[in-house]
Amino acid sequence: MLHEANDAHESQDQKLVYMANQIATFFASEPDEKAITEIANHISKFWDPRMRSKIAAAVKAGNEGLLPRARAAIGLLPVVPKPAG
Repeated sequence: MLHEANDAHESQDQKLVYMANQIATFFASEPDEKAITEIANHISKFWDPRMRSKIAAAVKAGNEGLLPRARAAIGLLPVVPKPAG
């Protein structure tokens, strides 16, 4: 059961990495600074706080699947406060 839960978390993380990389690819024709800012803006506007928190945790844990611009953009995101309780 625990193994299945870990697999589900890894699968969710990989989906978020895939999505962040898709956004980064969309902005591939832009200069680095503008692209990174736009990727971060998109994630901030359209991703649920839980998604942003998970992708930030994946980066912190050393997830290697992110494109460099996606990784840089995630580093610009504000810290998502954990819910009280």
